[in-house]
Amino acid sequence: LEYGTDSLEMHVDAVRKGDRVVVVDDLLATGGTAAATARLVRRCGARLLEVAFVVELGFLHGRKKLRGVPVFSIVRYE
Repeated sequence: LEYGTDSLEMHVDAVRKGDRVVVVDDLLATGGTAAATARLVRRCGARLLEVAFVVELGFLHGRKKLRGVPVFSIVRYE
């Protein structure tokens, strides 16, 4: 999803209103997948606390698509 167009789905009862959610993924590149996931979580009425990644490719500026949400990365490449 990072470099193309597609859809992202989540089971309707995976997250409920009032849940506190941390999204964890392996890679933050352009931020498209993480931003779509954040929108899904919020649409369900949950509170997105943070998004966390193992690796972040900082030179692709994916954090910009996640404004308003704390972003944590273990390794960041500039």
